[in-house]
Formats: sequence, structure tokens, C-alpha cells
Amino acid sequence: MKPERFNELHSGLKVWSDQLGNLLIEAFHYLALFVIGASIVWSAVFAYAGMVAQGHATIGDILLLFIYLELGAMVGIYFKTNVMPVRCLIYVAITALARLVIADVSAHHEAGMGMLWVSAAILLLAISTRVILKPPSDNG
Repeated sequence: MKPERFNELHSGLKVWSDQLGNLLIEAFHYLALFVIGASIVWSAVFAYAGMVAQGHATIGDILLLFIYLELGAMVGIYFKTNVMPVRCLIYVAITALARLVIADVSAHHEAGMGMLWVSAAILLLAISTRVILKPPSDNG
């Protein structure tokens, strides 16, 4: 086999394998996003059903629904743009920490050092949302 023919065959095989690899990665990407999105919806529905069965919703329950909402938005943004919305993760973390503070105060009815640390973490996360640059918009 001539070297030119071998190089041509090799480059053709490389292009084909790259395209197949990209297709498989994209298929896995969409499947994983669908599974994650369905899991979020499933969890949110069961959390809401638990609130309905309980007969009322606490502030912690409502914050949990906001966490599910933000996770769903994050999956939607990632699905549309293929860019991980880090700000959404920070918002989820802030909401989760706020939920932790509320649960701690509800359980112990007093503020301890743990609440100070959690509050400091919330402050750092809030500052980080200002530091992280927004992705460029399509509008210019």
C-alpha cells in the first residue's frame, strides 16, 4: 500500500471516528440531562405531595421547592446553551444554607456559632455571584 493511500485512509478513519465519538457524547449528554430533569421533577412532585399530605408547608418546605425550581432552570439553561450556569449552583447553595439556618433556629430556638459560620458562607456565596461574570448575551 502506498504511503499516500495509507495517510488518506488514516485521515478518513480519524474523521469518521471523531464524528461517531461526538455523536455518542452528544447522545449521552441529552440522555443524562433528561434523566436529571426527570429526577428533579419527580423529587419536587413527591416533596409537594408530602406537604399536601401534611396539611401545610413550612418555610423550609417552600425553600426546598425553590431549590427544585433552580435546579430545573439550571438543567434547562444547560440544555439550551451547553454552558454550565455556575450562578444557578450558587443560588441553590445559598437557598440550601438558608434552609439549614431556618431548620437550626426552629430546632434549637437559639443562635449559635454554627449559624454565624453558615451566615458567613451565605455572604461569601452572595459576593461570588457578583464576582462571576455573566456570559455574553446574544443581543450584543
